[in-house]
Amino acid sequence: MGKVYIVGAGPGDPDLLTVKARRLIEQAGTIIYDRLVTPAILSLAPPRSQCIYAGKEEGRQSETQARILDLLLEHGRQPDTVVRLKGGDPMVFGRGAEEWAFLIQHGIDAEIVPGVSSAVAVPALAGIPLTFRGVATSFAVATGHCHDGENTAWESYAHVDTLVVLMGVGRRVSIAGRLIAGGRDPSTPVAFIENGTTDRERIVITTLQEIADDRVAVEAPAVMVVGQVVTLRPAVKTAAANP
Repeated sequence: MGKVYIVGAGPGDPDLLTVKARRLIEQAGTIIYDRLVTPAILSLAPPRSQCIYAGKEEGRQSETQARILDLLLEHGRQPDTVVRLKGGDPMVFGRGAEEWAFLIQHGIDAEIVPGVSSAVAVPALAGIPLTFRGVATSFAVATGHCHDGENTAWESYAHVDTLVVLMGVGRRVSIAGRLIAGGRDPSTPVAFIENGTTDRERIVITTLQEIADDRVAVEAPAVMVVGQVVTLRPAVKTAAANP
């Protein structure tokens, strides 16, 4: 029997892989990868590797997850190295802990390999610090995609200094409306960073009110950042360009 590594692929740029993640990808016999894993990262796999796509489609998440567990059992029982490759960090809204527990329960050796979370890396590389002295002393990360629909208590996030929402593009109008209903200033700046850290990155700067009014066009995948730190982006980018 081999071993399954549940590996975080980071936000997309291969240079942001951890040393261990890159080594495992380059040694893997089988790679079971998610939708957000970029072709540039998959290209690091050796020619002999079997790369199996296991991305989830809207409305079929449960069905796909059951298939993923079957794949992990099938390949985890083979005498080879299996890499379960997930975008970002597998323990941040990636169901990594569920898959890890499932494998252990079935007697398969498994290990978590943390990755650079897109929640932090994507805003940072776009010039948006999640905390900044005198502007924001805290941040929270929430998922916009819940298995039970709209049960996230968005009102409870209304007064967090900086709010990062992952997988929230499809529910952005509702999220913005509920943050405003919870007391967040409608003029609060918001940034959407599409395809962060890749050559297809696109940044949209707007406000909560414009989002709530459904006047902002954004494509997934995108990281949503809510808070005054968004206004720091021009200064941070200028400073970075002129050290």
